Amino acid sequence: MAGKIVALAGGVGAARFLEGLASVVAPSRIYIVGNTGDDAEIHGLPICPDLDTVSYTLAGLAHPERGWGIRGDTFHCLQALTRLRAATWFQLGDRDVATHLYRRERLRQGATLSQVTREIRAALGIRAEMVPMSDSPVRTRIITRRGELEFQNYFVRRKARDAVLGVRYEGAEQARPAPGVLEAIHGAAGIVVCPSNPIISIGPILAVPGIREALRQTPAPVAAISPIVGGRALKGPAARMMKSMGWRASAAQVAELYRDFLDVFVLDGVDRDEARRVEALGIRTVVTNTIMSGVPQKKALARTVLKALELA
Repeated sequence: MAGKIVALAGGVGAARFLEGLASVVAPSRIYIVGNTGDDAEIHGLPICPDLDTVSYTLAGLAHPERGWGIRGDTFHCLQALTRLRAATWFQLGDRDVATHLYRRERLRQGATLSQVTREIRAALGIRAEMVPMSDSPVRTRIITRRGELEFQNYFVRRKARDAVLGVRYEGAEQARPAPGVLEAIHGAAGIVVCPSNPIISIGPILAVPGIREALRQTPAPVAAISPIVGGRALKGPAARMMKSMGWRASAAQVAELYRDFLDVFVLDGVDRDEARRVEALGIRTVVTNTIMSGVPQKKALARTVLKALELA
């Protein structure tokens, strides 16, 4: 495991960063720990949105504008379900459904989620290693004035319009890190917390017992990239969630959430003034362009992070 670059990942921002990272280092050096708090069962199928988003992106299959789903996918199955008056608020493309059908069958046969993820990665030709944060189910529950909502109900069906009062990671206390995760963190050359929502993408990973402690204890340098730029999230509801939970929607607030294990924090030039607040936490800062508008920007950000970790 020595020499691996370990990445904690969830969602489109992470996938785009990892695409850049896999372009500037040998993909075999990358070890991805994926969030599974977003997972859900839809139409009887086990859906792993973050694992699949990263997989499709690294395989060159992801929809370029949306970031999720498969480029050029069709929706004949969904249309047929609509005619049957089934709930079709969760968009599943036909080729995407094949992934979930395979996952369901393998899980029914007794395979772990780690094993199934490895098989899907191999079938897609992905050379980076990727594992779920845990083989045990952990589900993010969103606490709102309407009560507690299952994550995909909050995020997709209700379009993240509910004010978030809190978050609960159901099953986290009983979960264990997937095989190899703690060893990878302890033996890493460097660790990156991807530019993902700190509450619903990285939070579930850190809630699995042993992972946060491993990040504190590892001799490897740990860097995080801010998902907040100029007080806004470039993708997803992170800024709104932070505000409604009583936090500042700022890069410095993200750094504070990770302060117990973070060595380096990478933030955008727009937030240059935030650097002083982060450094007051005892965390070194790197100010650069973090907006990944194209492949050159993805590669440039990856190189900057590697340099910050002294791996370039």
